[in-house]
Amino acid sequence: MNVVKNLTVVAVLLISSLGMANGNTTDFGKKVVAKYEVEKNLVKVNLDPVFVKKGQKIMMNLLNISKGKVLLKVYDSEGRLVFDEAIDGDIVVEKAFNFEKAFKDKYTIVVVDKFGTYKKTMEVR
Repeated sequence: MNVVKNLTVVAVLLISSLGMANGNTTDFGKKVVAKYEVEKNLVKVNLDPVFVKKGQKIMMNLLNISKGKVLLKVYDSEGRLVFDEAIDGDIVVEKAFNFEKAFKDKYTIVVVDKFGTYKKTMEVR
């Protein structure tokens, strides 16, 4: 009987403290509203790949938060597949495309992930 009474008192104290924690509190005479949710708009993360061109090279970085499959393809101006790679499970996908020894042409780099398809064109002269 004593154990039941003690458990009841503990439960009432726990429930009342939770109610006070989620409500308004008074701090040195000032009324403060407690916030427990993180605002989603504080930081915006761009999930598009970043392409950086240096001479005849293109460096590509992609933040792959889903850790899903990422397809990397390179096509020439006639639509022929020149390069094909699938990367699965990496949170950061990095790839350098070197066109220094490529034939003169326009090449299109295609990156496909869960969120979309992205393209970058490189002209080799």
